[in-house]
Amino acid sequence: MVAHLDRIRAGRLMAMAGLDALVILSPEGFRHASGADPGVATMWRRAGAVAVLVPADPALPEAAVVSDLFAPAFRRSSHIGDVRINPIWVETADLSALPEDLPPEALIARALAAEGRPEGFARPATFDAARGFGLIRAALADRGLAGGVIGVEMSAISAADLGALQAAMAGLRITDAGMLPMRLRMVKTEAEIGHLRAAVTLAEIGIAAVRDAVRPGVRRRDLSAVWAAAVAANRGERALTGAWDYISVGPDPWAEGGPARPGDLIKVDAGCVVSGYTSDSARTFVLGAPSPLQARLHAALMAGFAAGAGLLAPGTPLGEVHRATEAAIRGAGFPGYARGHFGHALGLGPGSEDWPFISADATECLEPGMVMAFECPWYVTGLGGLIVENQVLITEGGAEMMNRLPLALVALDGAGAPDGA
Repeated sequence: MVAHLDRIRAGRLMAMAGLDALVILSPEGFRHASGADPGVATMWRRAGAVAVLVPADPALPEAAVVSDLFAPAFRRSSHIGDVRINPIWVETADLSALPEDLPPEALIARALAAEGRPEGFARPATFDAARGFGLIRAALADRGLAGGVIGVEMSAISAADLGALQAAMAGLRITDAGMLPMRLRMVKTEAEIGHLRAAVTLAEIGIAAVRDAVRPGVRRRDLSAVWAAAVAANRGERALTGAWDYISVGPDPWAEGGPARPGDLIKVDAGCVVSGYTSDSARTFVLGAPSPLQARLHAALMAGFAAGAGLLAPGTPLGEVHRATEAAIRGAGFPGYARGHFGHALGLGPGSEDWPFISADATECLEPGMVMAFECPWYVTGLGGLIVENQVLITEGGAEMMNRLPLALVALDGAGAPDGA
C-alpha cells in the first residue's frame, strides 16, 4: 500500500483551522495516512486501537499507534518510522532470529523477553483504548506539541470512549477536527484515481453481464450471482478486495424480485472495491418495451443528470449542482420530486458513500482530483427502480465520466441483447 495523505495540503488546511496537529483515529483515515492495514482490532470501529499523529509542520515526523500483531507488516509497508505499540488480545511470538536447538520453554521465554514485555504483562480482552490515546499524548510531547491546539477525529469517537480520550489528553487543548480528516481524503492522488478507475471498469463488466443475463423468469438473486461471477472471472491482476450490488427486478424495488416478466424494470446499482477503494455506478434496463410511464420517469431523470453534469467542474459548489439537478427533474413535469443528495465522494469509507454529498446545503466546491458518484434515482413501488449514475473524475478543465456503458433506459429482448440489436 501507499500513503496518500498530502502533508503540504494537510498543513495548509490545519493552519486555516488553527490546529498544530491532527490525530486520525478511523480505520480508513489510518490507511490513507499511513499506507498500512489498520488491523483486526478496528473491526468494532471503536477508537484507540490505532492512530496516526500528523503535525501541521511538515518538517515534524508523523507517528503511528499500531497493534503489536500488525507492527511488523506496518514497518514493511508504511513510511512512518515512529511506531508505538498498543498490544491486543492475540498472543504472538517471534522465533525467527533465535537458535532452533533451544528447549521449547527457553525458546519462548527468550522470544518474549526480546519483545521487552514488562513484568506482569497481560493482554486486554480486545485492546486498551486509554493506552492508545496515551501513546499519542507521548508522541505529541516528544514533538513539543503538547501546548498546541490538537484536532482530533471526533467523528471516530463513540460516547463510550470519549472519557478515556479526555482523561488521556487532560491538560491539552484538544478540539474536534470536524470534516478535516475527510477533506484530506476528498482529493485523490493519481494512485487512488487508478484504484477507482480499475474498480469501475471491472464493475461495468459485471453490469454488462447482468444485462446480458436478463430473461423472463430470472430473479434478483440469479442476477446477483451473475454479477459476482463476472467480477470474479474478470478481476485479472486487480487487487479486488470486495464487490457489492443492489439489484432490483420488477415493480417492487425493495423486494427479493422476480420472476421477471415482460415490462419489468431491472435496476443494477453496483460497485467493486480495489485496494479498499469502491466504485459506484448504476444502470436501468427493462424487459421488452418500456411503458409510457417508465419512459417518462427515466427521461426526467436523464434531464436532471444532464443539468447537473453540465456543472461538474472545479469551483462549482455542490449545492448548486443539487439545485440544478432537482430543478430539471421537477421541470420535466414532476414538481413534487425530492431527493436529499444526488451523489457523493468515493474512496476508503466503510460504505459506498463518502463525504461530501451533492446536497442542497453543501457549501463545498468541486476540486480537481475529486472522484464523485453522480446519480439520479427514483424508486417507485408498483413500477420499479430507476437510476442513472456515473462515476466522475473532476479534472482541471471540467469532468471525466469514468463509465462507458450507455446511460439510456435499455430495452432488452430477453435473449441476451437489447431490442433491435
